[in-house]
Amino acid sequence: MNASLENFLHHVPVMAGLDDEAIAFLSDLAREEHYAAGAVIIGEGEQGNRMFFLRAGQVEVVKGHGGPQPVALARFGAGEFFGEMSLVESVVRSASVVAQDEVTVYTLKGADLFRLYQHQPKQYGIVMLNLARDLARRLRALDEKFWHLAH
Repeated sequence: MNASLENFLHHVPVMAGLDDEAIAFLSDLAREEHYAAGAVIIGEGEQGNRMFFLRAGQVEVVKGHGGPQPVALARFGAGEFFGEMSLVESVVRSASVVAQDEVTVYTLKGADLFRLYQHQPKQYGIVMLNLARDLARRLRALDEKFWHLAH
């Protein structure tokens, strides 16, 4: 049992409402990774099978990273998550995610969430509802950004 990881997951918005058993279950499956500033954590066009929970540092989501005109789409910091779209739809990564400084993340694979579904389907439902809410929030923010750019 990793009490520090469990405490962290309790405070990540997509895990809001999960009971202690579900948090402990996911904590046992999560893997810790470290990245240096400038490292590409996710590459646009790669197959995705996991999502990331930022423990420390900041990342930037970039469309066209390494190309002539990259566009920064979002920036995330500690306590936020990214990479979830590849778990919702089974397509390649739509953008790159680049570490802006030293980054520590925890990862969960789609198979890990499926194990939660098998073990505690109601808790899995909470995660998926939270994920849908956050995707809607992010889409709404992009709508506003593009509306302001157009006017």
